Amino acid sequence: MTRPLEDKHAIVTGASSGLGRHFALTLAKAGAKVAVAARRTDRLMELVDEIAALDGHALPVSLDVTDPASVSAAIETAETELGPLHILVNNAGVTQAKMALDIGEEDWDSVVGTNLRGSWRVAQKTARHMQRLGHGGSIINIASILSFGVTRQLSTYAISKAAVVQMTKALAVELSRDNIRVNAIAPGYIETDFNRDFFATDRGKEMVSKIPQKRLGQPSELDGALLLLAGDGSAYMTGSVITIDGGHTLPLVG
Repeated sequence: MTRPLEDKHAIVTGASSGLGRHFALTLAKAGAKVAVAARRTDRLMELVDEIAALDGHALPVSLDVTDPASVSAAIETAETELGPLHILVNNAGVTQAKMALDIGEEDWDSVVGTNLRGSWRVAQKTARHMQRLGHGGSIINIASILSFGVTRQLSTYAISKAAVVQMTKALAVELSRDNIRVNAIAPGYIETDFNRDFFATDRGKEMVSKIPQKRLGQPSELDGALLLLAGDGSAYMTGSVITIDGGHTLPLVG
């Protein structure tokens, strides 16, 4: 089996469930040693065992992206236990469904503090690590189709993810001199354990019907973009955003 990321070390945030968990598995299958990071460390042990069963190697790391000390400790632990970090998948995020006028200060701080400030904090700390060791690397931020458009009750999420795209571009410009590439993946509606029941409802089915491909995406359909950005095939890519949404964001679709 081809393992294009053999000898690479990665860290994936928000790896205890959902897409983060899938991203970690995908990188491990491709040969990378992966630091799987999240607040829920009990869930991480299940992932570590699953990766070990695939002849891979994973390191569980406790990480709260809203806590600067936790971020510093996580990066240091990953470096000590795995070695130089070549890949960051900046995935940790939260959402909250409320109308804009019902959003309080704590709501705003939770979503923007995690999705934007937390992502910035992890990217900055990892980039400093890559710069110090001089080996370059790839930072992959997880954005969203709500980086480009909006929907009701998800204003703070959309705002935070739009900012993640601008963060990606800003970091790409400044870090290119250190051979650090910064790109993003913007998924559309991807089926996970968290949203499967909702998309089976009438409202969920109505939303899916508006996607040109008339279906939800599967986590595996993000693998191509992830492995491209993580590997040498994207050596001349930085500041790019890859949208994977079944055509959802296409304008004026008939």
